[in-house]
Amino acid sequence: MSPAPPRVTTGPDVRVAESGDVPRIAATLTVATAESRWARWALPADGRMQRLTRLHELVAGHRGVATGTTWVTDEVTAVAAWEAPEGAAVPVPADVEAALAREVPRLHGDRYPVVSATDAIVSAARPAAPHWWLAAVGTRPSARRQGLGAAVLAPVLRRCDTEGLAAAAAVPTWANVRWLRRVGFVVTGTIDSADDELPLYVLVRNPGGADVDSGKGDSYRG
Repeated sequence: MSPAPPRVTTGPDVRVAESGDVPRIAATLTVATAESRWARWALPADGRMQRLTRLHELVAGHRGVATGTTWVTDEVTAVAAWEAPEGAAVPVPADVEAALAREVPRLHGDRYPVVSATDAIVSAARPAAPHWWLAAVGTRPSARRQGLGAAVLAPVLRRCDTEGLAAAAAVPTWANVRWLRRVGFVVTGTIDSADDELPLYVLVRNPGGADVDSGKGDSYRG
């Protein structure tokens, strides 16, 4: 009796997000981050889920699609949204920039001053050299523990390795840190939010980090 042929397995299909994906991008990231420490800190309790959904729609959705910096699994059950270094992606279109400037302060409501001040603190802690910045990553609860989170990170991390660029992120929990360590990030510092209510770990992944296909994590916001 001849042995059975070996099983051939492939990873999930990952692609750059398209305009038709925007509603599902927002939905996936909302269910992935709805109870996160960041969401509870950054957004008023009144209408928090609607605010969070619109924020993800604008930032990971419209901005990410327009600049080619958001990656998704084929069914958009996992999403990774990045900010590219200057010259590495299409500039943000004027209409998207205007929508962000108009709506983001409104979505954060009375939390906007402290969120904006904290963004400035985070910016000062980011690497000085050009780098890719991980803005958000999340997987729908029903699709977790399948390696989809690591899969949607993989295209940019491979590009970083090829082009000799770092990737960086700031996360609010040690669970987030543990997951990002699995794909080659290391903690380079800790900072506090402008109101001292949200501790943040700054992480950097230098070119040639860990194998990005090996992680099984699903979200970096806790």
